[in-house]
Amino acid sequence: MLILNRKADESIQIGEAIEIKVLSIEGNQVRLGVDAPSHIDVHRKEIYISIQEENKEAASMNEGLLDLLKNSKKS
Repeated sequence: MLILNRKADESIQIGEAIEIKVLSIEGNQVRLGVDAPSHIDVHRKEIYISIQEENKEAASMNEGLLDLLKNSKKS
């Protein structure tokens, strides 16, 4: 893990396309701005994990439906 110190109005550049800027610091809260191309999804980590779990659940449900369809065609 890379650890960097930044102050308000300072940025971190990731590659050529992504910039993360510290907008403000108030107490124990930091406001960040993320400038990234529209084809790159940017989510808070807890939201990203939730999306991944929902995708896994939906994929497993689809496999079950496919198995039901396959078995019904054999009958």
